[in-house]
Amino acid sequence: MNLFLTGGTGFFGRSLLRFLINQKDNYYSMPNVLVLSRNPHTFLERYPEFSGHDWLSFHVGDVLDPHSLPSHERFTHVLHAATDSTLGPGLPPKTRFQQIYEGTHNVLDLAVSSNAERFLLTSSGAIYGPQPKHLNALREDSAIHISVNSSDQAYGIGKLAAEHLCTLYADEFGLETIVARCFAFMGPDLPLDAHFAIGNFVRDALWGEDIVVRGNGSPLRTYLDQNDLAIWLMIMLEKVRQGEVYNVGSDEIISIADLAYLVRDLVSPEKPVRIIGKSEAAQARNRYVPDIRKARIDLGLDVTVSLQESIRLTATKWRQKGLQ
Repeated sequence: MNLFLTGGTGFFGRSLLRFLINQKDNYYSMPNVLVLSRNPHTFLERYPEFSGHDWLSFHVGDVLDPHSLPSHERFTHVLHAATDSTLGPGLPPKTRFQQIYEGTHNVLDLAVSSNAERFLLTSSGAIYGPQPKHLNALREDSAIHISVNSSDQAYGIGKLAAEHLCTLYADEFGLETIVARCFAFMGPDLPLDAHFAIGNFVRDALWGEDIVVRGNGSPLRTYLDQNDLAIWLMIMLEKVRQGEVYNVGSDEIISIADLAYLVRDLVSPEKPVRIIGKSEAAQARNRYVPDIRKARIDLGLDVTVSLQESIRLTATKWRQKGLQ
């Protein structure tokens, strides 16, 4: 496999590269991986463990600049994971939509020109829109309730448009396209100073006076460990049939408040949890929960790292290196 990986220096990419490094001696056919990065030198200075691997190389470029992409290379597989989920919420909605849509368009063009066989898009559970009250979990065939009239939905609409682009390229060029609708994740590579609640809780447990829940703690979430994420993406890239869509995530449901207490109990049992948001009885309980039965049945995938173990691993890693 000759794999072109966008988003390779972000959370998804680092999760995948770490998995491949750890599995090198056991992997039946190690892929050659070319990672797209705006600044590989800076990345490798910060993460030197990704240097010196004969199967891993880097190309300077940006998904928004088609002329910077490695058009002279030939790939069998493309994994497009280049969406800035860390800084993205701070971008203007129009910019965020363009980043997703135009980036996917450019990488699909590259896949076609390089005669790639397969293209895996990391989409998002956000494409479903708000989860209806009567649904315990979102299935791949669940109705989509996203509003095109709200700029707040630019991320989800951008991902939905990117999925549709994959369908169009499959129809016109015969490119095998696969979609991974990704939900929420946890692991040592998750930033602790961004908008991810679970990362913020670990940061507070390690270095704060207390663990702060900004809202009322009622939203329900699930978290898949980054090692499981990498396994799921590699299996999908290799085995999933053309046009298939799979939810990627965990089905272990936990409220944000209970998550804060769980992090406290595992990392810093002596610290208090402070919930500063107000509860509103009339407010519907926000859910963001995937149904992952399709991945279990079709692909034999499952959650192998518990949420508790993932929290422990993350806290241990960050305690060793300190907050950067």
